[in-house]
Amino acid sequence: MYPNKIKSKMKNNELLLGTSYFSNEPHVASAILNTKPDWIWIDQEHTPWGIESIGILCVQARQSNIAPIIRVPWNTPGYIKKAFDVGSVGVMVPQIDSAEEVAKAIEYSKYPPIGNRGIAPWFGGILGVPAQTIIENANSESILLTQLESVTAYEQLEEMLKLQDVEVIFVGPTDLSASLGIPGEIHHPKVEKIMLDVAEKVRKAGKQPGTTFGDVESCRRWISEGYTMMSIPNALSVGTIGLQKILNQLREEFSN
Repeated sequence: MYPNKIKSKMKNNELLLGTSYFSNEPHVASAILNTKPDWIWIDQEHTPWGIESIGILCVQARQSNIAPIIRVPWNTPGYIKKAFDVGSVGVMVPQIDSAEEVAKAIEYSKYPPIGNRGIAPWFGGILGVPAQTIIENANSESILLTQLESVTAYEQLEEMLKLQDVEVIFVGPTDLSASLGIPGEIHHPKVEKIMLDVAEKVRKAGKQPGTTFGDVESCRRWISEGYTMMSIPNALSVGTIGLQKILNQLREEFSN
């Protein structure tokens, strides 16, 4: 998967459905990739995984024609550079609160002349892609997602959208609810009012609004409100919910 196809899908305003890995085991990753999401979320902000354990998962995703996206722990050049070098098509940066922070993420994510990322594409050797091919295509084929997770970030949104080299504004509803003083109330009218406004402004700016929810009905609702990049429940949560339903049904059916 080089160059990848997700950028052309974005230009066509296609719905991009993603899900997450819940394990860093390659055989588990393979089973998830076989469900054929458009992109896969690999989280480093809230998981204990190091880059050495998830690089091969990025390569697997590329081989399956699925775009791997790593959420790095923080907006620093070391985290972002390594995420791209092990094969991530996109990097998601959490807790971005200002246009200045977005500009830094761009600098860390793009090769010169746009940014200042060092050049050493490790994943190319595994995929058999020449380094020069990656160098020539990296800026145009990579994706930068910045997370809007606070009232401060929302107030800076219009300034953020003036910057060209960020493709996705990704709303984190849980942290946004905490910033509003209602932690965990992700369906509160205050949260929803901001999310509706973000979707409209981001689309008008020619970028993609993204978000994530743990239940399918919420995902469906926010897709209908214009969120074109959606992370849906992963295979583990969907599977355990299904198992729980079966257990409950059998207990009810055969209870004394």
